Amino acid sequence: MLRLVVLCCAMLLTALPSFAQDLPAIQDKTVGMEKQDGFVPIYWDAKAGKVWLAIHDFDEDFLYVSSLPAGLGSNDIGLDRGQLGGQQVVRFERVGPKVLMVAPNLDYRSSSDNVLERKAVEDAFAPSVVWGFAVAAASGDTVLVDATDFIVRDAHGVVQRLRGRNQGTFSLNKSRSAVYPQVLKSFPSNTEMEARLTFTGTSPGGFVRSVAADPNAITLRVRHSFIELPELGSYTPRRMDPRSGYFGLTYVDYSTPIGERKEHQFIRRHRLECAGPRDADGLCTPVEPIQYYLDPGTPDPVRTALLEGGRWWNDAYTAAGFRDAFRLEVLPDSGDMMDVRYNTIQWVHRSTRGWSYGASITDPRTGEILKGHVSLGSLRVRQDYLIAEGLLAPYADSLANGMDPDSDPMLAMALARIRQLSAHEIGHTIGIAHNFAASFNGRSSVMDYPAPLAQVEETEADGMRITLSDAYDAGIGAWDKLAVRYGYTQFADGADEAEVLNAILDEGHAAGLYYITDSDARPQGSANPLAHLWDNGPTLVEALSREMTVRQLALENFGVNVIREGQPLATMEEALVPIYLYHRYQVEAVSKAIGGLSYDYTLRGDTRALPAPVGGDAQLAALTGLLDALDAEQLALPERVRQSIPPRPPGYGATRELFDGYSGLAFDAYSPAEVVSHLVLGLILHPQRAARLAYQHDHDDDLPGLTDVLDRVWDAVWKPSRTNTPYKLELQRVVQQVWTDTMLELAAQPKLAPAVRARVNHQLSVHLEWLDDNSGGRDVETRAHRNQIYSSIDRWLYRPYQPAERTVVPSTPPGSPIGQEAPAFLLRQDARRGALHGWSAAHEFCTVQ
Repeated sequence: MLRLVVLCCAMLLTALPSFAQDLPAIQDKTVGMEKQDGFVPIYWDAKAGKVWLAIHDFDEDFLYVSSLPAGLGSNDIGLDRGQLGGQQVVRFERVGPKVLMVAPNLDYRSSSDNVLERKAVEDAFAPSVVWGFAVAAASGDTVLVDATDFIVRDAHGVVQRLRGRNQGTFSLNKSRSAVYPQVLKSFPSNTEMEARLTFTGTSPGGFVRSVAADPNAITLRVRHSFIELPELGSYTPRRMDPRSGYFGLTYVDYSTPIGERKEHQFIRRHRLECAGPRDADGLCTPVEPIQYYLDPGTPDPVRTALLEGGRWWNDAYTAAGFRDAFRLEVLPDSGDMMDVRYNTIQWVHRSTRGWSYGASITDPRTGEILKGHVSLGSLRVRQDYLIAEGLLAPYADSLANGMDPDSDPMLAMALARIRQLSAHEIGHTIGIAHNFAASFNGRSSVMDYPAPLAQVEETEADGMRITLSDAYDAGIGAWDKLAVRYGYTQFADGADEAEVLNAILDEGHAAGLYYITDSDARPQGSANPLAHLWDNGPTLVEALSREMTVRQLALENFGVNVIREGQPLATMEEALVPIYLYHRYQVEAVSKAIGGLSYDYTLRGDTRALPAPVGGDAQLAALTGLLDALDAEQLALPERVRQSIPPRPPGYGATRELFDGYSGLAFDAYSPAEVVSHLVLGLILHPQRAARLAYQHDHDDDLPGLTDVLDRVWDAVWKPSRTNTPYKLELQRVVQQVWTDTMLELAAQPKLAPAVRARVNHQLSVHLEWLDDNSGGRDVETRAHRNQIYSSIDRWLYRPYQPAERTVVPSTPPGSPIGQEAPAFLLRQDARRGALHGWSAAHEFCTVQ
């Protein structure tokens, strides 16, 4: 028996030759395949539908990027054409019959010269094995692996995105997915591979149903890019300064001396170097200019506008000491928008309006931008045109069928915005973040979100009229030039880099240029009065007054002249929404002065001011400006507007871009006032703002306290009406109801400062006593209204409060480009909102981006 076992083992060992002896040569394995040499050579087996990679450079870092060359077309889902996906530094490691694609952990590093010290950090934080390949052939040090399964997979996270947007449970259907042979390309510094993937599922969500040819089978294309990384040491990273206006690359270096900050930051920027000495003008010619390309699928006149706006950046690079360093041309027909060799501006179509994006592919080791990639939503220009139609009401009889494009003021405004948008998104791809304080400095940066500056002028022929001649600024701003100087100036030999960079920022500060970015500007409860989106001018209340004047004149002129002849009258509401809410962003800006705090990104040792509260008079002026917006005269719609908008006809279904309401198919003339009331009062009583109000008065008697603000709002909301018009009296009751609701919502907040909770509950008690004394002796409508409010407050103060019992209020039409959260109207199936397929693809961005 023992002899038999030994014999069997010997035979088995004889039958198993070494791994190397068992592998065929690559040239034998790839007979009949199409080969492309390049960074990672590709073999395409058309008969088998397989892709093979010839791997030679092991243990060498390169960049792996996934992207989405062909998308779904739904902004709400967020799977757009041209969307960049994840990027990782990876390397190929061979382990016997396998090749592993390994991603080192670059978030935690060691810069020590001690190999073992670096190894200690490397072993402390887990890397990731991204993929494993089986070796199928070998020739010398080169191996051949089957990459088909690597390519034909959900590398972009499509299934997860659909699930996260509540659009159904989908999975990758391998039988309907395959390599996309049209994009199997290998170049000296990059290799590009694509797959056409089909995701199947049941019960698809409304967003999917609205865009997919077959909502149960969604077919997209996913790109895999292998990109050669620059040689370390060939590019010099630049330090990040929070005052500089750049996006930062952050990592932790455990070799940092104790006592110093271990988190290190570089700015993200393109490589730009002088080819020789500077000329008499102090300018140098770059070794290689920053070259961008525009999507050739962009139509004119948008194409021309995008080229003009994008080229503004060359002025900023001139200010940084370079001649002709930034260029923008139309991409040649042979170009590939997703190819890392091209910095690109892509014209992206979606079924509904949404944001544009400035993204980039960046070397995670240094912050060097390898590819700038802009995605511009194509519907945006249409929304600006719609806003201009509402402001100008241009379609008199002689212009009923449109006007000459060369003299079209709506088109002129829309194209002015597109120029600015082109410059804005390119700015992100050269490394620069938003500057939402630029409007305070008179349009000093294209990196702000600009509001259209409409103005009222008086003419002999037409009387008071709205003009859009200066709606948007043209050209690069002073802040943009300063930021480019910080990021791209090439230093003279022997110069102290830190000293020069600090001098640039100090120069900007001395010139009065402010920089405040997203985290301090976007939240409704934010405090900095300098930083806001879509505002105009340095004086907040004056700007609000101007916007209100423009709004009132536009509403007075509003009528059938806002639509072209032959259009359904119901479509007037599309133009009405951004006009009625024309002041919405300036209202948000003004609210930041109440309980406001002026501050900068101050470092120890610089000359910038310490945080300081907004002055008491300015806070009260802001409050007065907001309360004026709630006057019934400001909230009322002209009678001809109320009476002239009929229900939606077939083929023009209701959308989220319209006002919600309670009256079914008929236009609700009261819900717009409710929307504005919720906006204004919700901002005044934001929990964080309320806390600042409660606290600031304790430290300074000259600053209004929360009780002061509550009393002033009470007086404004409940003051005797100046009108006996039933419509306007009901509008006042709407405001009073919203004020009560807002107070109750604030009191019910689970996270609320004790001082705020006490003052709000006290105000509600006082309110209840007043209602008890003033509930009778009036018309039945007023008595019913006050009894309803009395009951709501009494239930909160003296009985268990049940928020679920509250009535759902009308939703606010979207303003800024819509994000990726499902709108509330999907959850309501009332008659007016109709079918999901009624979404409008014609109007892109309400009142200002």
